[in-house]
Amino acid sequence: MGFYDYSVKDAKGNDFSMDNYKGKVVIVVNTATGCGFTPHYEPLEAMYEKYHDQGLEILDIPCNQFYGQAPGSDDEIHEFCVLHYNTQFPQMKKSDINGENAIPLYGYLKSQKGFEGFGEGEMAQKMEGLLSTIDADFRNNPEIKWNFTKFVIDRDGNVVARFEPTADMAALEECVKSLL
Repeated sequence: MGFYDYSVKDAKGNDFSMDNYKGKVVIVVNTATGCGFTPHYEPLEAMYEKYHDQGLEILDIPCNQFYGQAPGSDDEIHEFCVLHYNTQFPQMKKSDINGENAIPLYGYLKSQKGFEGFGEGEMAQKMEGLLSTIDADFRNNPEIKWNFTKFVIDRDGNVVARFEPTADMAALEECVKSLL
């Protein structure tokens, strides 16, 4: 199976097929409204506004698996994002992305691009420290480590990149621009 063979539930509980994104560049991101990385909504929305007409789509999948940082209902999460970040890209139903209840799309994404590290800098060091207390083997499995991990899918449905939340948002934008 490939990217276009999967679907997720939209915020109303309806099936939303990745087939809707054929020919588009897609960022799939797990989000949370109460996370230190929540301000990533701002550059994501800016990219959406800047590149949507050129074929960029953003698939926002709220997730409450990381210290309960997305506690609200789907409606409350949507209201927060619109109010604080004026988001226009669609939000899906809050879902698990790791573990036995993970949505199948995330199993596929993780099989295509595993964890390659948090990079350099203070936030990367903090994430390394935090994750080492949760899972001593975190470096060796493809699981999503935290909120705002981003996968980039090209116009042919290939998963071409994975950006951890500590990655520079400018690097994400450069990757997207190279695919448009």
